[in-house]
Order: sequence, then C-alpha cells, then structure tokens
Amino acid sequence: MRILLCCAAGMSTSLLVRKMNKFAETHKIDCTIWAIPAEAVHHHIDKADVILLGPQVRFLLPDVTKMASKKGIPVSIINTVDYGKFNAREVLDMAVKLVSHEGGSNQAFLRASNNTANK
Repeated sequence: MRILLCCAAGMSTSLLVRKMNKFAETHKIDCTIWAIPAEAVHHHIDKADVILLGPQVRFLLPDVTKMASKKGIPVSIINTVDYGKFNAREVLDMAVKLVSHEGGSNQAFLRASNNTANK
C-alpha cells in the first residue's frame, strides 16, 4: 500500500511519516509512506493508493478529491488530534480502512494490535 501525506510544507508531516513507517515495520505492514507539500500533489497522485491531507490543508479536499477520484484513489483529512499527537497507529489504520473497504489482512492486524496495546 502506498500512502501519500500532504500538508502545507511537508515538515510536520515528515515526523508523522517516520512514526508511521516505524509502526508499520514493527507490525510487519507492507507499505510505502511519504509526505509532500500541497502544491506537489499532482506530481505524486499516480504513485499513491490513498491520500491523507493534514488538517492545515483541509481546504484542498475538494480539489484533491476531484483529481484522485478520476484514478479511484481515496482521499481523507487526518484527524486533528491524531495529527497533533503524531498518532501513527490511528493514521495508518485510517489509510488501511480507506484502501480496503471490506477489510483486508492489514486491517484485521491493526485491530488486533490495538486490542493488544490497550491491555
């Protein structure tokens, strides 16, 4: 799965990307995650399976959704609290759910991982 994060300048989102990559590696989730500034989204859209917008660029949702829908790529806004706390697990879980509506093995794994972490 290829997860594209988009924010104002790509700076704060790059920390979230590092945390997401670490979580994915630890839990053996096969994905590629990268962050870009908003103005570069059209250069990366063909490489993504899902696009997540940082809360600070939520105003771009209609335009990005229009571009992405032509290619069947889901787009969503990252929850402000999860973004602010760099909650890699929740953001990765959201990406997985967007890509696999019926719930694939990665989604089931994330639910199991959440249950284990909460004990």
